Amino acid sequence: MKKIKYITCSGVAAVALFLILITSCTKLEDTSYDQIISSEFVPTAYDIPAITGAPYVDWRGLLLQWNTVYRAQEVSGDEMLTPARPNGWVDGGVYRRIHEHKWTTDDDIVINIWTRAYGGITNCNRIIYQVQTGQIPVAAEDVDPLVAEMKILRASYYWILCDIYGNVPIVDSFDVPEGFLPQQNTRKEVYDFIVKDIIDNISMVSEENSQATYGKFNKWAALSLLAKMYLNAEVYTGTPQWDACIEVCNTIINSGEFSLESNQKNVFITENQNSNEIIFALPFDSKYVSDWNSFDVHMQTLDPGNQKTYNLEYSPWGGVCAVPQFISTFDTLDSRYIDNYIKGPQYAANGDPIIASMGDWAGKPLFFRNYVGGVDESEEVDGFRLGKFEIAMGATNRLSNDWPLFRYADILMMKAESLLRTGLADEAAAIVSEVRARNFKNNPEKAVVTGAELAGGSTYDYGLRNHLESTEEGGADIQYGRMLDELGWEFCQEARRRSDMIRFGVFTKKSWLSHSPNGDYRALFPIPQSEIAKNSNLTQNPGYSL
Repeated sequence: MKKIKYITCSGVAAVALFLILITSCTKLEDTSYDQIISSEFVPTAYDIPAITGAPYVDWRGLLLQWNTVYRAQEVSGDEMLTPARPNGWVDGGVYRRIHEHKWTTDDDIVINIWTRAYGGITNCNRIIYQVQTGQIPVAAEDVDPLVAEMKILRASYYWILCDIYGNVPIVDSFDVPEGFLPQQNTRKEVYDFIVKDIIDNISMVSEENSQATYGKFNKWAALSLLAKMYLNAEVYTGTPQWDACIEVCNTIINSGEFSLESNQKNVFITENQNSNEIIFALPFDSKYVSDWNSFDVHMQTLDPGNQKTYNLEYSPWGGVCAVPQFISTFDTLDSRYIDNYIKGPQYAANGDPIIASMGDWAGKPLFFRNYVGGVDESEEVDGFRLGKFEIAMGATNRLSNDWPLFRYADILMMKAESLLRTGLADEAAAIVSEVRARNFKNNPEKAVVTGAELAGGSTYDYGLRNHLESTEEGGADIQYGRMLDELGWEFCQEARRRSDMIRFGVFTKKSWLSHSPNGDYRALFPIPQSEIAKNSNLTQNPGYSL
C-alpha cells in the first residue's frame, strides 16, 4: 500500500469538511460526532499534508484527464498520435487537429489546460489566504513553510501556462473584489514571476527527501522546477540561461540525495514510490483516485483483446500509438525500445494468441506492427502501443503507478544539454553516456556517445509518411539533433516532447506521418475563446483569429 497516497488523496477529504466550515456562515450546534467543528480543530503538523492536498490533486487532472497536458505535449509531437481506428477515435476530428496542428480556440484541449491550471492556482491562493489570515489555524512555526510550499506549487501551474499559452494573467491573491478581471501579462513577466517565487521561497521549504515529503514541493522539487525554467528560458524570454541551469542541476547532483535506477523500468513500475530516481511524483492509487480518466493511458492504447493479456477489469479502447518514424530511431538493443513499447504478437495471460476483431485484420492473430496508415485511417494492428508505465495484472481503468514529474535522469540530461549548448560537448557526452549505460548492459560499447555526435543532426527521418503522401526531409540539419534524439529515447511517453521539440526548433518546422508545418505561431496554443469572452483584458495569441 502506498501510504503517502492516502494522505494526499483521502486525507484531503478528511479535512475538506473543516475547510468548508471555516468559510461558511451556517450556525452549528456545539455537539457533533460526525463533522469537524472549526473552533475545536487546531491542525498539527500531521494534518498539514491533508490541508495542502487539494492544490496537488489539481495537478493530476491537469496532466492526465481527457485532452489535457499529456495530449498537448505528446500527441501534438512526433512521438505518438491517436489515429482514426476501425472502432472510432474520430471524435469530431480533435485528435487529427492536434496531430496536424490545426487546433482551434474552442477545442477542449485548449480550454481544459487553462481551466485546470487556474483551478490549481486558485486552490494555492486559497490555502495561502486562509493560512495567512488564520482561518486555518496552523502553528506559527508552520506558517512560512506552508505558504512557501504553496507558492512554489503555484509556480508549477504557471510553468504549464507559460509553456502552453505564453501570455497569461498572473493572479496571486484569493481575496479579489467581485467582478475582478485580471490583466494579461507577457510571457517574460510570467517567467520572471515563476523564477522569483521559487527563489524567494526555496529556503523555507523542507530539505528532507523521504516518504514524509514524497509528492510535495520540497527543496529538491523546487530546484528541479527552477532548472526547467532556466532550460527553457530562451524560448520563454529570448535570453538563454544555460549556466544558471547547470548551477541548479549541480546543486541537486552534489546533494547525493538521488541516483539513477539500475533499470529505467523501475521508475515506472506500479509500486514505484521508493525509487531513488524520483524527485517529485504525482501519487496515484486506484483505490483512492477514483476519477474515470485519472490515469488511463493503458485503456487508451491497448487493443480490446489485451484485456485478456492483463486480466483487466474493463476492455481497453485501442487508440493511441507510437509514430513509426520515431520508433525507427531506436537501436533495437536499447532496453528502452524493448521495455517501453508493446509490439509484435499479442497473447492472453494463459498464453493463448489474441485474435484481432476489427477491420481487415479481423479473425487473424493480433500483431502490433510499426506502421500506421495515417492520422485519418489505421488498422487494428497499426502502431506500437505505449507500455512505459507497468500495467498491473487485474488493473482497473486507472493505473496505480506514481507519475514522476521530475526525476534524476532529467537533471543529468538538463545539465548535459546546457553544457552542449555552451560549447562543452565532450562533458555533455560523458553525462549522456552515463544515462545510456543502464540501457545497454549487454552491449556497453553502444552506450557511449561522443560530443561530436551530440552536436550533429538527428537520426529521425522526418517527412510525410502516410497512405496518401511520402516526402523526404531527414534530420541531419537539426542543430544538436542527436541530443534531441537522446531526450526522446529517455523521456518518451512522459508528457514533454512538444516542449523539447520547440527548444530544438523542430516542432513547427518538420513533417512526420500526416503532419505538415502549419505556422510558427503554433508553438503556442491559443487562449480559449471562452476566456476572452469573459475577460476584456485578454488579447489572443498571434496567428489565431477571434
